Amino acid sequence: MIDWEPLILTFKLAFITTILLLVISIPLAYWLAYSKSKLKPIFETFVSMPLVLPPTVIGFYLLVAFSPSNAFGDWLNNWLGLQLVFSFEGLLIASIIYSLPFMVHPIQAGFSNLPTSLIDMSYVLGKSKTTTLFKVLIPNIKTSLLTGIVLAFAHTIGEFGVVLMIGGNIPGKTKVASIAVYDKVESLDYAAANTYSLILFALTFVILLMVYVINGGYLKQQK
Repeated sequence: MIDWEPLILTFKLAFITTILLLVISIPLAYWLAYSKSKLKPIFETFVSMPLVLPPTVIGFYLLVAFSPSNAFGDWLNNWLGLQLVFSFEGLLIASIIYSLPFMVHPIQAGFSNLPTSLIDMSYVLGKSKTTTLFKVLIPNIKTSLLTGIVLAFAHTIGEFGVVLMIGGNIPGKTKVASIAVYDKVESLDYAAANTYSLILFALTFVILLMVYVINGGYLKQQK
């Protein structure tokens, strides 16, 4: 009998992570796309680091930072009442950091590919930067937003190293599906591991297929 709790927890984590990443990534991608600041390459590098760093490295430094034995972790615990190590909240922060480039990069590319005349015309009509962003630019990068949302969601579902380091393997709290697969393999329960893996494979395949179908149809309409 399969335990559905790790799957439910996985999709809960992926859903909340994706929503928060969308809120964070739109203004960040907008700034990265149009900023002329000399600090821009530094910020782009930090955003892209999760693409090349081993997940265990990110997880290790987050574990050290959030640990109550560390000054920052102690401050979080004593002043804000946050115990982020081996908690869902810790998993959420780790997931946001680890999946950040998968949301930011498609949105940044969408902004960069828009003609600057859209912004110029909006300003000429007296629209503010905020109005231009939400009323002019964002409606014209729907495919980029969809791509970022799906990539971030799917990437969060597949996380292993980061969630293992910061969350461990606590049933109902931090034991997500990828950890459950590892746990079942370790206990030689290959049937259960196969069931979890097939469910994750099928769902991520369907999600990605829908994106390609929707994006393909949208591009044809544009032509």
